Amino acid sequence: QVHLVESGGGLVQAGGSLSLACAASGSYNVIKTMGWYRQAPGKQRELVATVTSGSGPKYADSVKGRFTVSRDNAKNTAHLQMISLKPEDTAVYYCYAAAKKVYELGNFNDYWGQGTQVTVSS
Repeated sequence: QVHLVESGGGLVQAGGSLSLACAASGSYNVIKTMGWYRQAPGKQRELVATVTSGSGPKYADSVKGRFTVSRDNAKNTAHLQMISLKPEDTAVYYCYAAAKKVYELGNFNDYWGQGTQVTVSS
């Protein structure tokens, strides 16, 4: 089991900046991917940015050039730096991890944080 705890978020004016952090806990876990998804009211959850071991970061087109995702494999943490925020970035942001126990065979499992609200006012 992987437990994800998010921090950061809040209210900011359009054009402002915010950062999110996520810490993963749990023993004997191999985390393949960490990153962020978001869900706006009335919309489906969508990918924001992720980092997969052995690969570069992946971003939604809507955030490219404005958001930067990073990951510290030693600490099992991920960060999302957001600049030039827009009202359409308003959503609940969820930390995501694809992980499994180091001794497990088969596919990685999906884990989610509890979500943190980001609100961008116009």
